[in-house]
Amino acid sequence: METYLDLMLIRFGLIVGALVVLALLVFAIALALKRRGRLDEVRRYADPVVRAGLHAAARRLEGRRDGVSWSRRQDGRR
Repeated sequence: METYLDLMLIRFGLIVGALVVLALLVFAIALALKRRGRLDEVRRYADPVVRAGLHAAARRLEGRRDGVSWSRRQDGRR
């Protein structure tokens, strides 16, 4: 049991570490784009993509409330 808990702790640490590195990378890219004056241009292109992703995630989460799994909805059955 102790080995399992150690592995879970290591896994958690790796996931958190990867998220921190990803956040720092995104921040560095945004900072570099801002210094070059291209942040507004990138924001204009990324805005529709982010909105579409958020709408898709909201639709997917709303579908889970009725108790039907996502895989069953893919078959067309409710």
